[in-house]
Amino acid sequence: MNLLQATGLDRFNPAQGGVRGMRIVASGLLVLMAALYLVARTYEAPGAGIAWGYLRAFAEAAMVGGLADWFAVTALFRHPLGLPIPHTAIIPRNKDRIGDSLAAFLRTNFLTATVVARRMSRVDVAGAIGRLLALPPQGGQTRAAIGRALASILESLGDDRLGAMVKGALASRLRGFDISPLLGRTLDAAIVENRHAEMLDGLIGWASRILLHNEGMIHEMVEARTGKFMRWTGLDERLSTAIVEGLHKLLDDMSTDPGHPLRLKAQEGLEQLADKLQHDPDTRAKVDRIKSDLLDSPAVAAWLDTLWQNARRRLIETARDPNAALGGHAGATLKQLGATLQSDTILKATINRFARRITVGVVADYGGGIVKLVSETIRGWDARTVTHQLENAVGRDLQYIRVNGTLVGGLIGIGLHILSQII
Repeated sequence: MNLLQATGLDRFNPAQGGVRGMRIVASGLLVLMAALYLVARTYEAPGAGIAWGYLRAFAEAAMVGGLADWFAVTALFRHPLGLPIPHTAIIPRNKDRIGDSLAAFLRTNFLTATVVARRMSRVDVAGAIGRLLALPPQGGQTRAAIGRALASILESLGDDRLGAMVKGALASRLRGFDISPLLGRTLDAAIVENRHAEMLDGLIGWASRILLHNEGMIHEMVEARTGKFMRWTGLDERLSTAIVEGLHKLLDDMSTDPGHPLRLKAQEGLEQLADKLQHDPDTRAKVDRIKSDLLDSPAVAAWLDTLWQNARRRLIETARDPNAALGGHAGATLKQLGATLQSDTILKATINRFARRITVGVVADYGGGIVKLVSETIRGWDARTVTHQLENAVGRDLQYIRVNGTLVGGLIGIGLHILSQII
């Protein structure tokens, strides 16, 4: 049991008076101690009993404790009794320094990449999105409010900045992804399931069409490389025709005969390519260079920009009309996506990692601006506003300190009085 419970002051309802009510209680208790002191001082006399002495000692020490704590609490927010005593009105005089300290505290303890990354590692962004999509809010107002908030966020964020961030993150992800083993395993699986036959048929058909559209070039090449005698006798034409017909027959045989030697040789080449893609460092390095060249090309940059613009436009449209977006086939698709986000651990980890990187990037880019905003906002407040805000926040607890100080002072007074009597 603490002192407030012992005196019944814990039953005081702060909601009825707030800071003002607790200030009245603390001041009333101080006045009560003064009255008790006057009564005990009046009736204390030799032979009147020792109780008055104890009461006087309690009240006297309680007044000292209450007055000391009143001075300390008041000195935080204003000058006691309006007197310009040094080191009083601490908060109004130091509001700029308080703002700078608070901003520095936010910067050091909250708005650093390390702290944000550590906190975001415990946040399941993908799971939250999945639950929202799988079980969307049923209330129309709630759904519309979520949509408006999402649309406002997407529109308020600078398209250039946000788009560059998203496209940069996607390109960085693609650059860091080792595509060679995936291509190799895909080709292996296609060969095992005999799906490579369709690919070979497609390549043979493509070669046949190329040959068909370039027969004239073959005739010209043969004619340019033969002598005058062959051209005079017409042998060059017969030779070029034989070459073209032979190539057409070769391609036809390869397309119709699964056991054709050249077809088997092509399959062997595919098998070797699949193995090299997975295990040969030189081949993997070549593929990686090709991938980097593609990502650096203007065509891929334009494709990524188109992809982002379409996604952003669809997101805003969906957010503005969530009822349409969450209904029909699109709604079923979104619900399925929500279920996948909750069950697919790999996809969930990928999205959470992406969200963590985006958040850390935003903090790294805008953390200084947030800190500056906090500091400048507090600097822009006048002293009365700062005092009012802080006093409303902690004033009730400070008045409890006055109450405790009064009661503790009184108990110390009784203890000292007992000690003096013993001595």
